[in-house]
Amino acid sequence: MTTSDNTEASGHDLPDRTEVLIIGGGIVGCSVAYHLTRRGITDVTIIEQGALTGGSTWHAAGLVSQLKASYSLTKLATYSARLFEELEDETGQATGYRTAGSISVAADDERWEEILRGASMATTFGVETEVIDLDRATEMWPLLNTDDLVGALYIPHDGQTSPVDTTVALAKGAKARGARIIEGVAVERLLTANGKVTGVETEKGRIEAETVVLASGIWTRHLAATIGVNVPLQACEHFYIVTEPLEGIVTGMPTLRDPSSYTYFKEETGKIMAGFFEPRGKVWKLDGIPRDFSFGTLPEDWAHVGPIFERAIHRVPALGDCGLQLFFNGPEAFTPDGVYYLGMAPEVDGCFVAAGFNSVGLQSAGGVGWVLADWIADRHPPMDLSAVDIRRAFPFQGKPEYLEERIPESLGLLYAMHWPFRQYESARDQRISPIHDRIQAAGAAFGEVAGWERPNWFALDGQEPVYEYSYGKQNWFEASGIECDAVRNKVGFFDQTCFVKFRVEGPDALAALNEICANNIDVPLGKAVYTQWCNDRGGIEADLTVTRIAENEFFVVTAAVSGTRDGAWLRRGCRDHSVTITDVTAEQAMFGVMGPNSRALLSELTSADLNNEEFPFGTAQRIEVAGHDVLGMRMSYVGELGWELYLPWAEASSLYDAIFEVGDAHGLRHAGYHAMNTLRLESGYRHWGHDITDEDTPLEAGLGFAVAWDKPSFRGREALLADRELPRTKRLIQFRLEDRDRLLYHDDPIYRDGELVGRTSSGMWSYVEDRCLAMGYLNHPDGVTKDWIDAGEFEIEVATERIPATASIRSFYDPKNERVRL
Repeated sequence: MTTSDNTEASGHDLPDRTEVLIIGGGIVGCSVAYHLTRRGITDVTIIEQGALTGGSTWHAAGLVSQLKASYSLTKLATYSARLFEELEDETGQATGYRTAGSISVAADDERWEEILRGASMATTFGVETEVIDLDRATEMWPLLNTDDLVGALYIPHDGQTSPVDTTVALAKGAKARGARIIEGVAVERLLTANGKVTGVETEKGRIEAETVVLASGIWTRHLAATIGVNVPLQACEHFYIVTEPLEGIVTGMPTLRDPSSYTYFKEETGKIMAGFFEPRGKVWKLDGIPRDFSFGTLPEDWAHVGPIFERAIHRVPALGDCGLQLFFNGPEAFTPDGVYYLGMAPEVDGCFVAAGFNSVGLQSAGGVGWVLADWIADRHPPMDLSAVDIRRAFPFQGKPEYLEERIPESLGLLYAMHWPFRQYESARDQRISPIHDRIQAAGAAFGEVAGWERPNWFALDGQEPVYEYSYGKQNWFEASGIECDAVRNKVGFFDQTCFVKFRVEGPDALAALNEICANNIDVPLGKAVYTQWCNDRGGIEADLTVTRIAENEFFVVTAAVSGTRDGAWLRRGCRDHSVTITDVTAEQAMFGVMGPNSRALLSELTSADLNNEEFPFGTAQRIEVAGHDVLGMRMSYVGELGWELYLPWAEASSLYDAIFEVGDAHGLRHAGYHAMNTLRLESGYRHWGHDITDEDTPLEAGLGFAVAWDKPSFRGREALLADRELPRTKRLIQFRLEDRDRLLYHDDPIYRDGELVGRTSSGMWSYVEDRCLAMGYLNHPDGVTKDWIDAGEFEIEVATERIPATASIRSFYDPKNERVRL
């Protein structure tokens, strides 16, 4: 296999410099080059250690499916399908693309609900789907055994393409616009200076570059580590078989997916390709991938694949009697959460990552090339890409021992049930709170976020703290309701130690932070400020609190999952200032004591005056609580009177014991993060990454009150001021689903008078309303106003069924936000 006709230079003709250097000549790297040159950036070089497609691209199955787990992933995949369909006409290079469609089948009611929820989500992207009966499924796929199936979904515009030919077409298009392609030269290490990438050292010499893109597949983790960039991915073995020609196969049959059998089936010139995503994968070469592993394959392993192949035979019985032409085993890169990495590395400016594609690199490559090229050209992404952003990764995830344990589970989750609230089972206990043992003894059922073990709910007497998953009300429903009731009517205790905490200090701390923050933090000492960090377009990059501790010292608190992202934004915003930034998360425990009885409870432990006059909402003070010097902050994410308590790690257990010693008299209960999610949604509090992202502005999200409009300068100010004068054509609204049994999660279509006008961003059951609540953005060209909302009838589609819903601009609980100021 060769692509030498698409190369400009051999390994002996390296350029001294290039504007953009792309490491890796697979379909992703070639797509990035193709799209960069379309943007007018033509000084682009692809450097490939072997030949184009020689890593994982050449052995891809060639499937181009559109429907993914989230809005952004689906948008990129649908773009890929359109691009691949048109690429041959532009470049003259045949790609083998055809629109074969796909069929997904379900062998039980739970899987069928998952598929139907996906079909509803697809309507928000314009992806056409059709529920078909099993007779039609058999007509389209004659070898299909339907005896135990309960449903089938057809996606007519899913495609198939030749991985190698499509890559060559992208390379040809990039080269025609000025890109150069170098094969047979390996990059040995990356180069940096003053926190910015400057080029690479290859085995043939040095190349300077303003921007470097790591599209180097299974080699990326080790290559990125040469400059301290963390890309937690790992090669896993991926298996498929190809049969001898079979009778009954119809040329052009749709791709068939049977996730319950962990198998996909593809017609290939009268034969069947069957590929497997077994429940636990096999890690390959944890310590690094050989330099010369090009177009490489791995040994057969029937002991590993055999049980899955038996399930495939059940679905397609003809497999049991046919000959096999090929048993293929090749490595692909997988990530700890099963989602690929894109974007500029948080550690080094100008170093971009496009890697870890979890067997969906081909079908994602077109969209990835588009958004990464725009990201490089404009220095910001063209849409919300938080789900794939490399800034979601954490240092512990790059440790080999972690990857060895987690990645096999990650591969298996591709075709496992994607249950709401599903928790990982492997590589747990990476980060634990100082009171972990105590809350475990109290019956905590833990979930994992950013490596932290967090109590999601607390088991009732006689109940095991173990999840029983479903798409309905799960086994923790009653327990979480009792926790919510305690917070609403008495007092609840939250362990919030996982929240990320930064100390920002120095002579320029105020100036630097006030430029980053949309709200004004030039406030009296002890004032806690709720604020967003916005980008130049007014989009919300972070949602957090900043407390002024001293004249030149501030305390920043943000969500656990946002630690890497917000830390990088903070450091980049402060780098031209005399500022010291310290992550004190591992030094400071954080407790939330929340509810109308919180003042009375804490008053038994402190001599400080906690009334509104001496300790008003939105302020922080150093107080003594049960003999401990504590930073008490009167803030709330649950919509009730309460205090956040910050204290040294070593003192956390003692304070916890003191709080619970006096707690019974006040109705104190432990409360978990499922309860917190319910409580914040009832109160209308936004969740970054769901309800607000970097493409949503404070005005659209109903957070204009947290913008200091009279502040002369802050990032995003000009865009927000311009937007302020325009109608709110996009607006975040609260919803109540008028069905006491159905639950909402995210990306559910919202209809007004039968017209699709938006999608949900988050949802959770409300025990106050006895129905599910959600938030979601509505769109209307003339403005999403109260009159327009009141004049319409709303429905939300759940698993293809439209259910009446009530819309409200204000929260359903405490719409004036008075209870936090009791």
